[in-house]
Amino acid sequence: MPADPLHRAGTPQRSTTSQPPSGSRASAIEVRRSARRRRTVSAYREGDRTVVLIPARMSEAEEQRWVSVMLDKLAAQESRRRVPGDAELAAHAERLSAQYFDGRARPRTVRWVTNQNTRWGSCTPAEGSIRLSHRLKGMPEYVIDYVLLHELAHLLVPGHGPDFWRLLEAYPRTERARGYLEGVVAAERLPHLPGDPGE
Repeated sequence: MPADPLHRAGTPQRSTTSQPPSGSRASAIEVRRSARRRRTVSAYREGDRTVVLIPARMSEAEEQRWVSVMLDKLAAQESRRRVPGDAELAAHAERLSAQYFDGRARPRTVRWVTNQNTRWGSCTPAEGSIRLSHRLKGMPEYVIDYVLLHELAHLLVPGHGPDFWRLLEAYPRTERARGYLEGVVAAERLPHLPGDPGE
């Protein structure tokens, strides 16, 4: 059987998806398959594109799983490089409120704190104050956004009833962020599950 010119050994095979997972910072993901690559997977940003390099023999399901893993790793690396200060965090909270809650959640203060080791965030509605644990620094941006939105939602709905969770349905990565935080807690064997950062 003649060799397929698109799949020669050593020649990268490419498949591009133009729509990244919701919340991704890149506008496109390009998967490059290589017959030379045996086990390793790597990824990097190339302009507004994320390039993921995988072995040619990977199945479609493995490809999707690894793309998701590598996007999370890149996001975590980028978050570690530059962590916003309190002023930037407050400005970001204002943008999130405008985007997801029509600007109705208006905190007076938003800041990082180092005294929250069993909670990811907390909110005092009467004071309009939101505090995020320093432990979130270095986590993917979509996770920090979820915790910020969770606390912003408490300015509108104090408890964790159906109205509260309906507000968070507006953020498309809520479940993924909750899963990420639950994984962190499971790995650290903390007694408190972070599904509800403000509890």
